[in-house]
Amino acid sequence: MSDVHAMAGGFPGFGQDAPLDLGDLSLAAVAGITSRLGDRSVGAFSEAAARVGFCSHPIRLKGSSTTIDAATGEVLAKFSSSDAPLGVLYRACGNRRESVCPACSRVYARDTFEMIRAGLLGGKTVPAEVADNPLVFATLTAPSFGHVHGSRSRNGGAGRCRPHGRGTCPHGVPRSCTAQHSEHDPAVGGPLCDACYDWKSAVVWQWHAPELWRRFTIAMRRQVAEALGVRESALRDVASVQFAKVAEYQVRGLVHFHALIRLDGPDGPGSAAPLPGAVLGEAVREAARAVSVTAPPVDGADVPRVLRFGQQLDVRCVRSGVPENDEGSDDLRPEQVAGYLAKYSTKGTGTDPSAPRPHHRRLIRTCRWLAERARTACRGLAGPDADDDEGCVCGQCADSPYRLLAKWAHMLGFRGHFSSKSRRYSIPLGRLRRARMRFQRLKADADRDGTPMDTADLENRLLADEEETTLVVGSWTYQGTGWTNPGDKALADAAAARAREYAQWKAARRTRREVLAPEGRSHHTARSGG
Repeated sequence: MSDVHAMAGGFPGFGQDAPLDLGDLSLAAVAGITSRLGDRSVGAFSEAAARVGFCSHPIRLKGSSTTIDAATGEVLAKFSSSDAPLGVLYRACGNRRESVCPACSRVYARDTFEMIRAGLLGGKTVPAEVADNPLVFATLTAPSFGHVHGSRSRNGGAGRCRPHGRGTCPHGVPRSCTAQHSEHDPAVGGPLCDACYDWKSAVVWQWHAPELWRRFTIAMRRQVAEALGVRESALRDVASVQFAKVAEYQVRGLVHFHALIRLDGPDGPGSAAPLPGAVLGEAVREAARAVSVTAPPVDGADVPRVLRFGQQLDVRCVRSGVPENDEGSDDLRPEQVAGYLAKYSTKGTGTDPSAPRPHHRRLIRTCRWLAERARTACRGLAGPDADDDEGCVCGQCADSPYRLLAKWAHMLGFRGHFSSKSRRYSIPLGRLRRARMRFQRLKADADRDGTPMDTADLENRLLADEEETTLVVGSWTYQGTGWTNPGDKALADAAAARAREYAQWKAARRTRREVLAPEGRSHHTARSGG
């Protein structure tokens, strides 16, 4: 795109003068792109890639389907994979992790943002009155299992890792580190001393973190009931506590939970809350400090552990629910918090499969080792015998809660949901996905009939809880996952990256428009009369 158009406010990544950035292509990718150009199938590939949103690892299917009117039995449409642009039906993988599929993770993040935003401000079938209710943003972390290296910032610059530690540990390792680590340093997040670090307890905590969160939600409701002076069993008669939560991996490999917690009245979303945000925030703090889980030992050589959340507890009032202080006690905007949680929901473990950080590798090995100990707990107190592959002889080791740890080793032992919510916080993600599918069908019908789409009251029609009037009968065979040559994947990834740039550009322009009031003044200045 020309500089003139860019200065005029257009997206600089659009036009013939802004080619896709393909990065360093392998010889196989170059050959794949050259092949597409040679057989003139670039157009068909572009159409197929656009249909799956430039997914990195689409699923390939062959077969056919027929759409039938459920009431009359009339055949409305037929489709075969042979009619698809490349002769195969491609479906997006739908993976939520940005490290696996940037395109599909963007869709997941958008859905998560809309779900969380609706619970903040209303819309998407949620009453607008929820915007008047108290709201708290809480971050619950894992406890410390030993000192770790970190990238510190001091006065806007890089600071020393751990300069105030004194002496050495029992293994002769200094308790201090004066290095200035960058965030990409493999040492960041790793322990100062591998032998001092409690690897087993870290993995056991990670394994039981979902149960710790569940008990926290129970304790939180109990604290709210106590603040209201009612029994826990009677809480539903006076108030309702709703939440949306996402899990995020810290660089040390352990998760912490970010949660938006809203207090409603007894009638749920839209009813006035009986307590202000400050009281709700204190109830959240007390619940987080009090909750615990007693984890059973892995085997006879292990010990039980009492697991809790870490001391680094952050609870902020986003919205007090009190008219004279309706902006809350902290400088957080509801949309800002929704954006935070949507971003966190697409993050993975932070482990690069090709070159994982040393402490991540150690956590993976610990997961597998503990799983093997649990599987053979009756074979001896010293743990699994490398020369003994008989496994369990008592018939009871299969009941161990740790027997599946190896299955979750790639997630560093965490087996919970990365994004979850209480039933009445907001619209479910599944309903948003169904609305997107309905829109695609409406668009396809409009294209087939050559008529414009009726956009009147479109959102309500898409989100309506109604029975489907059509039946799709099909027979499909799985052909594989991913693009058939590296060149296709390189093009799809580059197009997805450009789409992300465009979305960020639009968001930045929208933010600037919201910040600037008429006549170039900010909203803050306009409100204060300055």
